[in-house]
Amino acid sequence: MHPLATTVVGSYPQPDWLIDREKLAGRLPPRVPAHALWRVDEAWLEEAQDDATRLAVRDMEEAGIDVVTDGEIRRESYSNFFANALEGLDLDEPGTALDRTGHPNPVPRVIGEIRRARPVQVRDAEFLRALTDRPIRVTVPGPFTMSQQAQNDHYPSLRELALAYAEAVNEELRDLVAAGVDVIQIDEPYLQARPNDAREYALEAIERAFQGVGGTKALHTCFGYAAIVHEKPSDGYPFLAELDVCSADEISIEAAQPRLDPAILEELPSKRVILGVLDLGDMEVESAEIVAARVRAALDHIDADRLMVGPDCGMKYLPREVARGKLVSLVEAAELVREEL
Repeated sequence: MHPLATTVVGSYPQPDWLIDREKLAGRLPPRVPAHALWRVDEAWLEEAQDDATRLAVRDMEEAGIDVVTDGEIRRESYSNFFANALEGLDLDEPGTALDRTGHPNPVPRVIGEIRRARPVQVRDAEFLRALTDRPIRVTVPGPFTMSQQAQNDHYPSLRELALAYAEAVNEELRDLVAAGVDVIQIDEPYLQARPNDAREYALEAIERAFQGVGGTKALHTCFGYAAIVHEKPSDGYPFLAELDVCSADEISIEAAQPRLDPAILEELPSKRVILGVLDLGDMEVESAEIVAARVRAALDHIDADRLMVGPDCGMKYLPREVARGKLVSLVEAAELVREEL
């Protein structure tokens, strides 16, 4: 990877013909199945999702993104696609948990041992691998976050629930690497929403999830989707420096929307950092120069060889034309700053 390589850290907008974007935006991110969001009949849904994935990858490639994803086109949310595929859950009579916004949200009810009975995302990863010659990133929800997005009616503690999720994630990550994925990423936004619980057992669960996994390992953490969480702290992350000792090679953080002081990068002295430099709460496409200024500010606190740049978070709530324009600005900004180096 050249300095200031560009990447998408997760989702890309799903087409309006595939999913009801108005319904999607009008509710909290689903933790249990939300089949009513899809516009395409079940008989043709996988084919339609494949076609939409092709479009997403093409947008990323045409923009010049270095490390692409499949846009998480098949997912109703970043977490429920994988989490709902595990055994030990009651999805017909779900439980309730507070979302990070403080609102109750239906969640899987844990009634037995959490187990991964089959690969969940391997077919999708193989499909992505066949679409592009560029490095690919595939994301899986992290064990700590999944433990916070469930009603625990089985395990003695949330720690034990998180470790059970970690076993399932570990199995999935190993299979994804074997399928040709270059970067496997776990998404752990709830490290920031529940920092006290995180200090008790998050690192233990994260280490178990990454244990023995090859390839490049990444961890994404943030304050939530810009479309859902409008007010974000500008004084830093409550759980970030702790991640410098974890097994992830890359730590992905959002910084543009909350206007974070880039000095926070000094809390991760041993990691490659994917810095969010696209504000996903702003429906205007930032100019390349605005994005470049954010990158330059970061370089006062981290070497260019350890810095990658991307959007703050998943882009699924943006209009597609806005998302595409922001990626073009991202690539142009990285090229500008790279030439200055």
